[in-house]
Amino acid sequence: MDQKSPNVKWHSYELGGLQQSGQWDYSGCIVWLTGLPASGKSSIAASLHRQLQAGGVRTTVLDGDNLRHGLNRDLGFSSEDRRENVRRTAEVAGLFAGSGSIAIAALVSPLEADRALARAIAAPLPYVEVYVNCPLAICEQRDPKGLYSKARRGEIPLFTGISAPYEKPLAPELELFSGEGDAETAAEAVIRCLQQRGIIAKQV
Repeated sequence: MDQKSPNVKWHSYELGGLQQSGQWDYSGCIVWLTGLPASGKSSIAASLHRQLQAGGVRTTVLDGDNLRHGLNRDLGFSSEDRRENVRRTAEVAGLFAGSGSIAIAALVSPLEADRALARAIAAPLPYVEVYVNCPLAICEQRDPKGLYSKARRGEIPLFTGISAPYEKPLAPELELFSGEGDAETAAEAVIRCLQQRGIIAKQV
């Protein structure tokens, strides 16, 4: 997207190195949870948020549905609007991560090109893509909002997994099989991934 305000200068407020707080040292980063609707992204994000906070890590959750109540309320589900939804979320996540927080974004973000855009926006901040892999049949069985049923009846156009595509991530940093365990266990796997990448370190 072209910038319409060229005569502005970026001021960096990013913190360098690990921040020390509570049980863990950590650095700001973006954790991007992607997967089909009802795959468990929001539940995993909430559990990850709680577990990291308990360890003294500053976190914020950017939930796709919540954002569409405010920041992204003017966006629909066309390919252009989906891309803008991802772009705005990545920009906000980058601001939180740059200030030293771990920003947890939970969005369907169905297209590989749009997720690549989010990663590019995040650079050079650490970015961890987490693919919440849940079979369509299980997502439909869960269907907490009744959206799959409406989509099957043709009441919701462009619904991901039914009438709109979901492109599986090509090389996520972590793949979770959410149909095989609970949100707490999945969140623990994300934390281990962050530790392996040096984003979180236990204090000594």
